[in-house]
Amino acid sequence: MAPTPDLVRLEMQQQQEKKMMRMKKEKNKSNGDRTGAVRLSCKLQILAGRVEEPLPELGETSLIQWITHSITPSAPKGRPVHSPGSPPQPPVRRYYDHNPQTQAGGTRRHRDEYDLNVVKRQRFDSSSHTLSDQMVELFEACQQQSADLIWKETCRARLQQDMQRIYAVARLYLTGSSMNGLGCRSSDADLCLVISGNKRPDPIHVLSDLQQLFKSLSYVERTQLIRAKVPILKFREKSSHLEFDLNINNTVGIRNTFLLRSYAYADVRVRPMILVVKKWARHNQINDASKGTLSSYALVLMVLHYLQTLRDPVLPSLQRDFPNCFSPMLDIDMVPEAPKHIPSYNTRNHSSLGELLLGFLKYYARDFRWDKQVISVREAKAFTKNNSPDWRNKYICVEEPFERRNVARAVHEQVKFDAIRAQFAESWRILQTRKDLNSILPVRAIINKESSRR
Repeated sequence: MAPTPDLVRLEMQQQQEKKMMRMKKEKNKSNGDRTGAVRLSCKLQILAGRVEEPLPELGETSLIQWITHSITPSAPKGRPVHSPGSPPQPPVRRYYDHNPQTQAGGTRRHRDEYDLNVVKRQRFDSSSHTLSDQMVELFEACQQQSADLIWKETCRARLQQDMQRIYAVARLYLTGSSMNGLGCRSSDADLCLVISGNKRPDPIHVLSDLQQLFKSLSYVERTQLIRAKVPILKFREKSSHLEFDLNINNTVGIRNTFLLRSYAYADVRVRPMILVVKKWARHNQINDASKGTLSSYALVLMVLHYLQTLRDPVLPSLQRDFPNCFSPMLDIDMVPEAPKHIPSYNTRNHSSLGELLLGFLKYYARDFRWDKQVISVREAKAFTKNNSPDWRNKYICVEEPFERRNVARAVHEQVKFDAIRAQFAESWRILQTRKDLNSILPVRAIINKESSRR
């Protein structure tokens, strides 16, 4: 029996509806795959170490554009990217990338990973729970953000391009706290221009040439040549007011930047710990080498040394365990690459941040022998002073991991040394009793000050 016209039309309509449903599903699947690919790509960018923290929430289009560099990354708050008519920025260079590492059990963890929840899951006891939370709060509010690093790296790439008009084979490195993961949002940026060749260039001559060049650059202002032991050229990026310090061929700064970076991301507690200690020292006026107290670099090494020398160490000696990755003789171009091959360090120490801070203050208030010992991150121990000029008759001895000189030599007056020791003792006594970070540091005021300087 032949089908009726109505039945034929009904079947055709059903077939058409099925076709439309199939097309819709395919479209949704395509969109889902594309969105998933975008999210996966972003995740891979984060895991590859391209940025230190997860990016802010972006739409799909913005994520695609960010990944492919078809738009300029956003500058930090209060820092416009470019003035009208200026050329587009070069893409963020990836010489500081770190790769994911494989841990015991086959899980993958990234060295640059910082997870607030991981820190909070560290074992808290009743005496340090609030203190640990306060440390995390201060760190989260003050740490350098991904946008800050991207902006500094963008400036570096643009400066290198302009500098190569004079020094064609020179390479410009971002160094110091901006790159080692220990900076704040308000941190200035340190740069090192490496000029290779048989003849070592005169830093003053090079910086003078660059000072003249910078006068012709529309985005640079306030240049100042400082004729110090390590000469630097200070200048400011005009649109952001970001301050830069540029040196020539001070390659040890590049080496220690990536050594400290490796330590900073070896354990999630390291960066919050160091940031809090630096804020504490600055607030209590013992963190200014120009005034005879401790430099930030010396303080960082003191924290790392303490974490290395606990009964259950939080950190190993990377130079001892991986000498080829941190050799002073390693070609400078390989310095950012070598740490990528270091496996993760699995510590048995699960102390909370509060416990570690209390232990740090106690160690330097009571346990460490200032008159007899040298702090060595390179050896992960304190060794006995000898008659070397670096250690003899020095109040505080902190070994530079590569040059092995004393980075605490600025402390050359008894009164300043006494003030530093007294501050460790007093802060430990107060914090041990109150278990409140505000008792030794005005947390809210520091957070507000940091926010106002962005």
